[in-house]
Amino acid sequence: MSQPEGQPSRKMRVLIADDVQETRRNTRLMLATMDDVEVVAIASNGLQAVHLAREHRPDIVLLDINMPEMDGLTAYKEILKIRPDTGCIIISAEKDPATLRAAMSIGVQEYLIKPFTVDELEEAIARVRTRVEQIRIKLAQTAQLQRQREAYLAQLAVEYAKSRRIDDKAIEVFEQLAENPRCEMRWLQHLAMIYVVRQKWERLKILAEKIEKRSK
Repeated sequence: MSQPEGQPSRKMRVLIADDVQETRRNTRLMLATMDDVEVVAIASNGLQAVHLAREHRPDIVLLDINMPEMDGLTAYKEILKIRPDTGCIIISAEKDPATLRAAMSIGVQEYLIKPFTVDELEEAIARVRTRVEQIRIKLAQTAQLQRQREAYLAQLAVEYAKSRRIDDKAIEVFEQLAENPRCEMRWLQHLAMIYVVRQKWERLKILAEKIEKRSK
């Protein structure tokens, strides 16, 4: 895979996971021929793949479908919890339609049948790289929108706190702020005060538990 002229090459960090040593070795040798790929970790089972993904944060994981400790699909689902923008290529000795559908349903981008060639692997890496970049753009856009929303809610909260509003609209704004795990303590406390005045005891109890956990 070649980079456009004038642009620095950013190597894609790849994790390999397969319980067959020969497959791990051959896959690594294939990837070594690709200038824009860097193997950052190699696992012999699915559980190890999850631990190594948490440590090394690969861009793409190559996972065998059948591995001890944890299968490839389960491992990928766990890896997505750690880093949702991780791409995945599933490798398998046979093409089972049910397994292929299951893989697609959890977001697996490519499915290679053993034995695969260097060209097949390189093409799969290129396609997954494009998908990963698209996912990251969308995640960045979503994060930006979330920051803008939080800033707007915080602005409203300042205004409502100054005017001592305790109506339903004020409750809605402070409750939306409270949904954020990083919500400022002052807004949680202000919401608690509103609950007391409005006598919303059940909501106050739930909020008090959240404040208590934050204080520990």
